Amino acid sequence: MKKILPRHPITCYFRNMDFDALREIVLARRSIKPALMNGQKIEDTMIHRLLELADWAPTHGHTEPWRFVIFARDAVRQFCADHAALYKAFVDPAKFETAKYEKQLHNGDLASHIIAVYMKRGSNPKISATEELCATAAAVENILLGAAALGLAVLWSTGGVTLQEPMKEYLSLQPDDRVVGLLYVGYSNEVPKTGTRVVPLAAKATWRG
Repeated sequence: MKKILPRHPITCYFRNMDFDALREIVLARRSIKPALMNGQKIEDTMIHRLLELADWAPTHGHTEPWRFVIFARDAVRQFCADHAALYKAFVDPAKFETAKYEKQLHNGDLASHIIAVYMKRGSNPKISATEELCATAAAVENILLGAAALGLAVLWSTGGVTLQEPMKEYLSLQPDDRVVGLLYVGYSNEVPKTGTRVVPLAAKATWRG
């Protein structure tokens, strides 16, 4: 009698319906600006659920470089005030824009939480900073998809001085650490727009063999 080998557990567990559900979430996900959020607060437990998804991003050598600083309640507006102040202090006075200052100052007015995401650089020289950044970005994508599945609005922002030295100092990061963005999370009454892709997939993929 021919021996039947067990199927891979992942193959057994997942079905086409799982792919279809995931595909629906991926295609429906949209960025929602903080100004379009409605001020409704999110339970901290829901944010924790998103962080649990982020914690399962792919990682080379189990370095798990993603780190999160979560601002909630009064800390949201305080962070926005601090960010605006950092922008004003850092930017060349000749290039200072009042509109950008005001935007950072009020970005959290209608948001529930702000999550600062950064890459914690490891000490393994065999794992490049590029790999660590990619892993951290994958963790962010897990949050974005989880938020879409929960009906939450999110904007992944790099505005203001998010990617500059003042933000690293503000978050007490080490020299080789890197901020990858701020996630403004909340609820919104906006109906997500239909998405478009500018460049056809056929122009992005090269098949060989």
